[in-house]
Amino acid sequence: MKPSQHYLQGMLDLDSPEAAEDVVWTAGRPTAARTDENGAVTIDVPFRAVAAGPNRKLNDDEPTRAHRLVVRAYGDSVVRVSMALDGEPPGDKGHMLQLHESLIPEPLAVKPTGSGWDVLDSDAHLRVRIDTSEPPKRHWSDLLADAQPGFAVTVFPDGEAPVEFMAYDFFNQWQLDSLALAYVERAERAHRAAFSLHARPNERFAGTGERFARLDLSGQTLLLENGDALGVNSRRCYKNVPFYVSSAGYGLFMHTSAHVRLSLADFSTRAAQAVIDQPALDLFFIGGGNVERIVYNYRRLTGFPSDVPLWSYGTWMSRMTYFSADETRQVADRLREGRFPCDVIHLDTGWFEEDWKCTWRFGKTFPQPEKYLAEMREKGFRISLWQMPRIGSDNRLYGELRKKGYLGRRAGEADATGSDFTSGQAGVGYLDFTNPDAARWYQRQIERLLRQGAAVIKTDFGEDIDPEAKYHGMSAGELHNLYALLYQKAAWEITAQTTGEPIIWARATWAGCQRYPVHWGGDAASSWDGLAGSIRGGLHLGLSGFAFWSHDVPGFHGVPHFLNTWASDTLYVRWTQVGVLTSHLRYHGASPREPYERPKIADLVRKWLNLRYALIPYLVDQAKVAVGSGLPVFRALVFHHWDDPTCWHIDDQYYFGDAFLVAPVMNDDGVRDVYLPAGKWVDIWTGRTLEGPRWLKDIRSPLEHIPVFAAKDATMRVYPEVVQCTDEMDLANAVELRFDESYRGLSDSILGEITEL
Repeated sequence: MKPSQHYLQGMLDLDSPEAAEDVVWTAGRPTAARTDENGAVTIDVPFRAVAAGPNRKLNDDEPTRAHRLVVRAYGDSVVRVSMALDGEPPGDKGHMLQLHESLIPEPLAVKPTGSGWDVLDSDAHLRVRIDTSEPPKRHWSDLLADAQPGFAVTVFPDGEAPVEFMAYDFFNQWQLDSLALAYVERAERAHRAAFSLHARPNERFAGTGERFARLDLSGQTLLLENGDALGVNSRRCYKNVPFYVSSAGYGLFMHTSAHVRLSLADFSTRAAQAVIDQPALDLFFIGGGNVERIVYNYRRLTGFPSDVPLWSYGTWMSRMTYFSADETRQVADRLREGRFPCDVIHLDTGWFEEDWKCTWRFGKTFPQPEKYLAEMREKGFRISLWQMPRIGSDNRLYGELRKKGYLGRRAGEADATGSDFTSGQAGVGYLDFTNPDAARWYQRQIERLLRQGAAVIKTDFGEDIDPEAKYHGMSAGELHNLYALLYQKAAWEITAQTTGEPIIWARATWAGCQRYPVHWGGDAASSWDGLAGSIRGGLHLGLSGFAFWSHDVPGFHGVPHFLNTWASDTLYVRWTQVGVLTSHLRYHGASPREPYERPKIADLVRKWLNLRYALIPYLVDQAKVAVGSGLPVFRALVFHHWDDPTCWHIDDQYYFGDAFLVAPVMNDDGVRDVYLPAGKWVDIWTGRTLEGPRWLKDIRSPLEHIPVFAAKDATMRVYPEVVQCTDEMDLANAVELRFDESYRGLSDSILGEITEL
């Protein structure tokens, strides 16, 4: 018996030069199961060599090996299955884990059955079933086959939803398409681990980070490896999270920072399988009964998002880049003169002495920074500052940081080398956040800026490190995906300590980054494709544990000319409408983004920004719901309709909090179809009540409107006055708006009075 070449080459890369002498070992039927003194269950599993690289020949009598599988339970909805091939199973500490106090370890017991063992919790609920029976041989080919006993184990994370390891995924017993539990050996040491779970014919998957693909990820193979995505319309991804949600009623968190190749009913349509670039498996099977509870339980493992300041819900204004204090003063004055409400002005790469050369100090075009920041604050503007953790050799800090050992260092070289196309720096070093001294040095730079009067730091980049460099606390392979978490944690924590208002503006992620909001979607193209990709990314990120998310309005770069192609007025308005109905709203891009630069649509944009500020009390309330549950503010329909198969395929509509169902317009024609899930829905523009589930075909929306429906009888707080920034708001003055029989449409409501929409 051997895996198919399709599996060996496609999933395991056994045809690569590096794998010439690799050996693949696969699990057979467990031979023993027992409970230890801590209430965990240890399972003895034999492994057999089944395939090898082209330079390694297997013996017919290759001996089997035994490894331990450790099963632990946390509360009534999480089962952890771990296999450490070169050490002890991982514990409950780690950068990604932040176990909630309610997630109490549950003692387990082993009960022998006629065909193996059942693993039960203290309430006698079945949590794992181990089947050691041999399938009956019914055909002559079965009798002839040298069949490998299958690893037939089923996990019940919440005692109800079964998740089966895929024990017999083959065409015949000589050709397997996945391996239930396996590892790859290189140079006589375990190198990579693999597993396979049964994927049902109609099973759907979502999550895995800010994926720009369709909502249902079945039929796709994904590489969970952070990188500069250079847009939102490719398989590249700024934000990978080793966690997915399945329509079969479970979620899976792969507790690793290593690169993961995840195939969701693709290499084998009957398997959700992965190869992890480390010699261990640590899988958290998560139940809960519905999508929101599954994500909630994932957050109980990896941490809940923190809440964010009131002012962060206002408009953020930016471009790449403002180069002087006087330029931003002019922007601020023109926004106020034009009555465009705004709370934050962001300084991108141009506030240093030299553009892109990050020194964490204001350049000469921003003289007297404390005075400048205080002046802007007096006008109702907080200042956001861009920076990055990559230091070029032509940066004045490079020598100091290299000498102190605060940058990753290539083995045997005085300097790390490499090219950085973005900054034009020939040699690049990455701040080593695994070094506590380097992290503290970084935090001192941020603290100084915050004490000068800055409000928030944009923790840009963080997707990449030098893969050839050595780092203080872990290997480059372990650090690459985890780098974003360590970087953002350092910035968020010093902001919390210094200002009392914890917030950052971040791009990259990995598991646990949801604890440090806010994250935005990266460098989307200013096109309809860019808008569609951004929305998909936000939906998947919300399914990956994140409560808050934003995007550049109206996209970051022009097409076809990066700097000189401006987004059309229509796209600008349509993207603004989505931004208004997102947790955070920021204008940013390679060309001017200020609404007064677009006189034909400026009045309409002002109306939508007034709507945004009127909805801030609602946003504040929804944020409190989000940070204490499994819900994001910008959420996929499956959070509320997880048992509706259609909703697993809707990736161009979303819930904005509990009340609003939003269907963005993403074409010049202003026409789209809208799906209304089960329930009663109020058209916010007309007050008309409709009942779902149903499709509304060819809905035409004038530029002033997009299809938005409120849940019937939903109640929300809105602000009853036009303001220019949140400093002018007293949330005690918010009033209640109810979408019941008395609602006659937006123009006849308090929102109509404020916005004139």
